[in-house]
Amino acid sequence: MPAKLSSNISKLYVIKLSKWLMLTVPIVFLFYKENGLATRDLFLLKAAYSFAIVVLEIPSGYFGDVWGRKASLILGSFLGFLGFSLYTISNGFWSFLLCELILGMGQSFISGSDSALLYDTLQESGRPEAYLKQEGRLISLGNFAEAIAAPIGVALAAISLRTPYFFQALIAFSAIPASLLLVEPPRHRIDPKKSGEQLKKIITYALTTNKRLRWSILFSSAMGTATLTMAWMIQPFFHHLAVPLALYGLFIPGLNLTTGAVSMHAWRVEKTLGDRATVFFIAGSIGLLYFALSLGETLWAVGLLYLFYMARGVATPTLRNHINTATPSEIRATVLSIRSLIIRLCFVALGPFLGWFADSAGIPSTFGAGGLLFTLCGLVAALKFTIEARRPQPAWKN
Repeated sequence: MPAKLSSNISKLYVIKLSKWLMLTVPIVFLFYKENGLATRDLFLLKAAYSFAIVVLEIPSGYFGDVWGRKASLILGSFLGFLGFSLYTISNGFWSFLLCELILGMGQSFISGSDSALLYDTLQESGRPEAYLKQEGRLISLGNFAEAIAAPIGVALAAISLRTPYFFQALIAFSAIPASLLLVEPPRHRIDPKKSGEQLKKIITYALTTNKRLRWSILFSSAMGTATLTMAWMIQPFFHHLAVPLALYGLFIPGLNLTTGAVSMHAWRVEKTLGDRATVFFIAGSIGLLYFALSLGETLWAVGLLYLFYMARGVATPTLRNHINTATPSEIRATVLSIRSLIIRLCFVALGPFLGWFADSAGIPSTFGAGGLLFTLCGLVAALKFTIEARRPQPAWKN
């Protein structure tokens, strides 16, 4: 690999670390409360963050394909630093809302372009097969960072609840020089003229014309929605099991460390099982573990969550790799953004329903309903994907 291109990987590590080493997460509610906000304000602000990502998910991916993944990552890194910098001087709901919107915009410009630039770097270097290993390492780094951020954030909050935000701004700043030093790999670019027409053409190609890519996106989206839903179900599940509060700080970082450790070796799992078996392993294990958790009534059931997060560690880099290999270079960031958009839209539609269902029917029944839904959707999408993966697909025409 040329030296300039190979340096992209370490810079992408820095960008990933700046987004996952979140010191503010464990104290955010206390910080809002100190500034006169209530619980409903917390959910409104986080909904605004997700809304900003949803609105810009595909346009930001398209921006990366047209103007360059490096340009998209620079813009996203700057917005991330700006959002946390504003948090250090903000005091009320409306100023916090502005911060969350800016942070959501920043995340949307990084989402998709980071993976696309990594794949293009390896492809230009003649090593596209190394993508799964490298993506697994990046995901591992993110999970490890998330695991160690919580105790550091709590320690900084002992000084003041605003202190973690100052340090978070410094962490976010580290992504700016890293993104500025990236090297854009040579690739085909789509014509920036007639942007609306091009974007429609990409969406049609990804979700209609290329059936292998369509089912790869839909399968990855189904499993992504399942893992995102589980992330928000963990604390209600702990409450259902009467897990002592002190153990939250041990169990949750442990789950992230588990995913990170497994992601590093996802390529070995696929190499051992083969493409087809790995796809069905992912669909089956995630769905069945939802059912298993519906039967958990003792503290030992927490062990099932670790099995789930192991399956997540295999799923995330593997399914992202399937999308990359089926996608032409010039539209890769947009296609990856389509996947992210579908996951967030599915969660927006499903999350409130599952929350209502959990309140009315209980946590075990909610896991059972989730197991039924995700097993059915996952196995159907996995079957369709494996069938289409064997067939020739139409080429992309710019």
